[in-house]
Amino acid sequence: MFSNLRLLAALLTLGAAVTVAGPAFAHHPMGGAIVSTFGEGLLSGLGHPVIGLDHLAFIIGVGLVAATLGRPLLAPLAFVGATVLGVVAHLALLDLPLVEPLIALSVAAIGAALVYGKRIAAGAALGLFGVAGLFHGYAYGESIVGAETTPLAAYFIGFAAIQYALAAGVALVTARNATGREALPVGLRIAGGVVAGVGLVFLRDSVLPF
Repeated sequence: MFSNLRLLAALLTLGAAVTVAGPAFAHHPMGGAIVSTFGEGLLSGLGHPVIGLDHLAFIIGVGLVAATLGRPLLAPLAFVGATVLGVVAHLALLDLPLVEPLIALSVAAIGAALVYGKRIAAGAALGLFGVAGLFHGYAYGESIVGAETTPLAAYFIGFAAIQYALAAGVALVTARNATGREALPVGLRIAGGVVAGVGLVFLRDSVLPF
């Protein structure tokens, strides 16, 4: 009960932060500069998924959904693995369309799935993790293009580790109240509503940027 309340409070803070975060509070911990050392690459990788509020909201959503699947440590790996592929796609100069709107839509979708209130089928959840992860990872790749091998490797380590730690941590915290239930607890549904709201804000901004 109390863990759900703490999680909900954190999500509400996240939603409030979206309303005050300006365009400069974007997705690049190093200010858009190309990283040149292992340490810079690691810090950039650790920071990118956290300071990008759309990415952070989705990672939290992954953790919440993973808890309902009863696989708090395994399910997040589908998303993390897909983000790695997304970064590789960006570095390979592949062109994914509508990246920012689709990222925002993925955040709204995972939140809406929780608001719906019934446990999501594992196949559908993992499919969402995989497809969304490609686009989130593609966006991560923007800040590492042009980096040398050492900082690039550190960047991969950083963003993969922070995403897994956050998603698995959220899943473990909420699994006790979510696992094995066809109808999701009210607290989890409210949390999903906050995640969906974050996604809708970013979707509005990506479609109507002015």
